[in-house]
Amino acid sequence: MNRCLTILLMPILLLTMLTACGAATSTSDAGQQRLNVVATTGQIADTVANVGGDHIELTTLLGPGIDPHSYVPTEGNMTTLQNAQVIFYNGLYLEARMDRVLQQIAQNGNVTVVAVAETLPELSLLGWEPEAGKPYDPHVWNDVRLWMQVTETIRDTLSAADPAHAEIYTTNTAAYIEELQTLHNDIQAAVSQIPQERRVLVTAHDAFGYFGRAYGFAVEAVQGISTETEASTADIQALASLVVERQVPAIFIETTISPRTIEAVQAAVQAAGHEVKLGGELFSDALGEPGTPAGTYIGMMRHNTDTIVAALR
Repeated sequence: MNRCLTILLMPILLLTMLTACGAATSTSDAGQQRLNVVATTGQIADTVANVGGDHIELTTLLGPGIDPHSYVPTEGNMTTLQNAQVIFYNGLYLEARMDRVLQQIAQNGNVTVVAVAETLPELSLLGWEPEAGKPYDPHVWNDVRLWMQVTETIRDTLSAADPAHAEIYTTNTAAYIEELQTLHNDIQAAVSQIPQERRVLVTAHDAFGYFGRAYGFAVEAVQGISTETEASTADIQALASLVVERQVPAIFIETTISPRTIEAVQAAVQAAGHEVKLGGELFSDALGEPGTPAGTYIGMMRHNTDTIVAALR
């Protein structure tokens, strides 16, 4: 079968298979059986792990370097999802090609499915393309204060699915939110080292709007909020002109996107007589490798902050 046709049909095939399947049930004692939980992105999975601890069996679908905007679910994912008891995904059209599959599982009613970003108050969300059915920017984890609220949603969901360990989930959540509050305070202190006129964050795609709003940056990007949209020559030239006009000292590549677009911006800036350096690599839509500093949500946010501050300070 043609590869492109396979990609288009895969979500439909998965929908058909998932409709016929329910979540796996356990005959083990409820107090000894670990809750089977699936999370789509690394950011969500790491937070779920901090809340659930040893009382959940956690699977992460999207590993380091994988772009959730363009990821197509596989048959292996289908098996993982149909055996889950709880599924956490970001929502707001981040996992664009998984969206129909996840919604179908939720409608079947056999699995608890939660789109964590969609539980946030609408007034706290940034806009996207409401005319295209995508009203809000999905990259909510880049504002640590919003991620605290997501952590509480995860706590409530796990507690409802596994009441026997609700008190543990509550205790774990309180401890993790303390860490997140420290993280938020540390980011504020770090970015205060950057003069206000230099707080222009230029990246490959528009993933850092929430970071910019929370920590005082103007955010510009070659591509839009979704990486499914291609950057044009006009987009590159327009961004290069802004970099020259604002005298931006550094621009940033992302781990889930080819560096070619940012390198093209750098070349266009240089052609206009201004030097701009590549400030480093940011983790936008995925965590780093397990065991590395950016392999956790908190570590990723600290890495990004340190990289931005070092380049723009």
